Amino acid sequence: MFFLLKTTMINSLLQNFYDSSLLRYGFTAQGVGWKNQEAQTIRFEELLKVIYSDSNFTVNDLGCGIGDLLPFLRSRFLSFQYEGYDVLEEMISIAKIRFPEVSTFTLINESSELNVADYTLASGIFNLKFNETERNWKDYILSTLHAMNLNSKKGFSFNALTSYSDAEYMKPELYYSDPLWLFDYCKRNFAKNVALLHDYSMYDFTILVKKNF
Repeated sequence: MFFLLKTTMINSLLQNFYDSSLLRYGFTAQGVGWKNQEAQTIRFEELLKVIYSDSNFTVNDLGCGIGDLLPFLRSRFLSFQYEGYDVLEEMISIAKIRFPEVSTFTLINESSELNVADYTLASGIFNLKFNETERNWKDYILSTLHAMNLNSKKGFSFNALTSYSDAEYMKPELYYSDPLWLFDYCKRNFAKNVALLHDYSMYDFTILVKKNF
């Protein structure tokens, strides 16, 4: 799968980027590439809208980084089982240090290694493409979404930078997805109940895919 190709080609670039951010900002939202804590929180709030269970559900956090989603989930739900996955060993190591009571932080090479859960959430994993071609990056996004779908019983959600961003602020190392194209793809391939959220004053969007709803 392209997820494996992606990790072998740009893993060192990702590692250097996050190493630099963590060194500069520490274990904060800025340390894992977000503008500030508010920016990260807003994105978490949008992603969690896919969850329609009150309690006793399981969740995969794909691209978990240093585990920031876990305390956010704990602040909103009383009972759930969490598993975090990342392609960067350093991120997994830090997450285990921050949350020693959690044994489910796992280093993976490709998204097909996810365990089946009720929900899978992914924040920011489609943004940094560096020098990868658009065709390859689209293949990576779609292969990841198919893996998320196969391993999510009730639904999944993800965000991406939007192609509607102001041109003067776009950066060549980032990938700006077409939200309408991704909405249509998810609607046609994954579920009847799909939502495109593009109204929260950020240069990205969130897609919710709800199954059996």
